[in-house]
Amino acid sequence: MSGKENVYDIIIVGSGPAGLSAGINAARSGLRTLILEAEELGGIAAGASLYENYPGFPEGITALELVERMQTQASKFDAEIRYLEEVIDLDPKQDLKKVTTSKAIYHSLSLVIATGTQRRKLNVPGEAKFVGRGVSYCRVCDGPFFKGLKVAVVGFTKDAMTDTLLLSEIARDVFLITQGERINVPKELMKRLSEKANVKTIGGRVVAILGAHVVKAIKIKLESKEELDEQVDGVFVSLGKAPATGIVERAGVEVDERGCVKVDRWQRTNIRGVFAAGDCTCGGMQVVTAVGEGAMASMKAMGYVKQMKERG
Repeated sequence: MSGKENVYDIIIVGSGPAGLSAGINAARSGLRTLILEAEELGGIAAGASLYENYPGFPEGITALELVERMQTQASKFDAEIRYLEEVIDLDPKQDLKKVTTSKAIYHSLSLVIATGTQRRKLNVPGEAKFVGRGVSYCRVCDGPFFKGLKVAVVGFTKDAMTDTLLLSEIARDVFLITQGERINVPKELMKRLSEKANVKTIGGRVVAILGAHVVKAIKIKLESKEELDEQVDGVFVSLGKAPATGIVERAGVEVDERGCVKVDRWQRTNIRGVFAAGDCTCGGMQVVTAVGEGAMASMKAMGYVKQMKERG
């Protein structure tokens, strides 16, 4: 593609619920719409989580099913969706915004940032080396591979406790490493954990992940400052998520101290024609609010595009 073929009315970065919602509304209104996604369908939202508070689905709907339906709806209205195409640079300050990806350069009159969140990492030796070879950030995706084996869960939040409970039904033994933080979760959850004979909580920090071709052990620095090597077959990192806004901030879009994109009630950022929606704004941090924010962002983008075209 080249020339005018690469010029869109609106480009949406991210194909989670916020991005797809924006794409559906924009494309349905006749805007030439492009959705870019660095990962596969739905990005990080397309896991196996069950959404039980999404209107219209009293029995709940899985994340994957929801984003598949939204993708089908966006495509029905001729939105172009490009998966496995990572945005590597943004120049949003001109009237015609420039978006550079790993495969091409695009331009658009408006831009919607819907990059969502990224999983927090341990940032210790061995973590990157063993991703997919014992290190996982998704209990639902990879838990079944560790049936009857020994695993560690690293984290201290409700999500980490839930991961530990569910893995205890699959793995032979589960070590919960709290990273030196205080566990503050509902009493009922802690009671269920205490009843699991194959779960052991260790107050310390993982300082290295050890192995050759696959994970063999973790090195833990205990609260007593002693170091302990614990043999495990898998490490599940469950430290929560952070806004995926690094490239956005470098482009001049304002973020707060947490890295969340700053928006007004109309999802407008500090740059004209640039909007943001979903978890990257740290609003409701739920799919139901992300969809609403995506719709609002696209509505305001439509108005902006119309003004730009009237100006010629």
